[in-house]
Amino acid sequence: MIVPLPAFVAIPLVAAFLLPIFGKKGKTIATVLANVATISLLVLAIASIGQTRVYEVGRWSIPLGINLVLDGLSSLLLLAISVVSSAVMFFSIRYMEQYTAKSKYLSLFMLMVAGMNGVALSGDIFNLFVFLEIASLASYALVGFGCEHEELEASFKYMVLGSIGSIFVLFAVALVYGNTGSLNMAYISKGIQSSGLNPGLTFALALFIAGFGLKAALVPFHAWLPDAHPSAPAPISAMLSGVLIETLGVYALARVVFNVFGISIPMGWLLIVLGLVSMVAGAFLAIGQWDLKRLMAYSSISQVGYVILGIGLGGLIIARGGNVAWASLAILGGLFHLVNHSVYKSLLFLTSGSVQMSTGTRQLREMGGLADKLPVTRATCTVASASIAGIPPFSGFWSKLILVVAAVQAHFYWVAAIIVFVSLCTLIMYLKVQRYAFLGELPENLQEIKENRGSMLVSMVFLACLCVLMGLLLLVPALRANILEPAVKVLVDGVSYSANVIGM
Repeated sequence: MIVPLPAFVAIPLVAAFLLPIFGKKGKTIATVLANVATISLLVLAIASIGQTRVYEVGRWSIPLGINLVLDGLSSLLLLAISVVSSAVMFFSIRYMEQYTAKSKYLSLFMLMVAGMNGVALSGDIFNLFVFLEIASLASYALVGFGCEHEELEASFKYMVLGSIGSIFVLFAVALVYGNTGSLNMAYISKGIQSSGLNPGLTFALALFIAGFGLKAALVPFHAWLPDAHPSAPAPISAMLSGVLIETLGVYALARVVFNVFGISIPMGWLLIVLGLVSMVAGAFLAIGQWDLKRLMAYSSISQVGYVILGIGLGGLIIARGGNVAWASLAILGGLFHLVNHSVYKSLLFLTSGSVQMSTGTRQLREMGGLADKLPVTRATCTVASASIAGIPPFSGFWSKLILVVAAVQAHFYWVAAIIVFVSLCTLIMYLKVQRYAFLGELPENLQEIKENRGSMLVSMVFLACLCVLMGLLLLVPALRANILEPAVKVLVDGVSYSANVIGM
């Protein structure tokens, strides 16, 4: 089956414009349409696995026209986006009943998905910026969807800092176009290979790092995330942490650094430092939190650091001319952790939404003894907590193990030690969640609470099963060869991306 690449953007865009119309006829029709759209995207993402294609929009050949590129890396990201958005949309059926204007929520949700899919597929840097803005603008509105003081303040802060990041990216795009005369990534890469980096392109690369660093919430660009993620509705928190920061930040940064400009020794070290600082700072800041969703938000900063560390370590080994096998292993660990994080962190935020909806609070000090009242929520939260802490055999263990092995094999023993140390910190913070939310005595005011049923439980159980089963992506050779290894190859091949795209 040849997957039509424009469908990844067209389906959610069409749904986004139709949902307000169908919403006037009834919330059920709009909800069904939104779920059909996300499931359709999931089917297309699964069908696209193993395919490599370039689609020329309007049949205008590159570099004059716009092109969409499907390769191993974009295919992996599309799969992660589709899995999480399908589960979150199904969770929203019940959860969003407590809000008004549900059709507007669904429309904004689909716009955000369209933007993320566009970023994953875009073959030129200007349209990458356009899709990035579509996803960002939708997310700004969704963070403030509750319209309370906290939500609006967080949304405004997120919008200001996100806009600064977008300006950095736009300025970088202008500088690249001025210095190369092209917006197509493949042709920009080809030009840089032939003439090298000049001061203008070097400054553009610095702007890209700052802009995408803001979108990924890497330390020290993270100030917006601890407010935005807790304030948003739980399904949106799951999307923001699970796939948005990874798509608009991590993926875009990796694509530009590895496939357009080319990895270098200073860039490899910069990515390693950004990853390590984010890992440690995010973990320390999370441990001291008593707001359940704020704790999870800070842990997202820490977990994204693992991904950046993995690709940075792999890039440094490549730039030094080291063993490509160990570089591939480090990048594999980073990308596998990206996929794992998209699942278990989405699940954690969905469980926090279930807890908040039942108890009316996010404060761990006001909870306790919820295990008997919310058994499924407790079970799924435990699975996600074990996965994020790296406890075998859950998915997070495998990606962290790969990163540790890669660091040891590359003789970065201190990096391996930090990975293990941050994993212990992560275990402590989620033991804290289990202790204060689900164990102990049940407060008097929570004696009558009940488990949320229906679509919310189905979504949480589905993601919990993935946390258990995703180790198969690594352990089953056929799955690893078709899903993970093509994505690793895209980054390992680096600027060969240009020849691959132009030759397709």
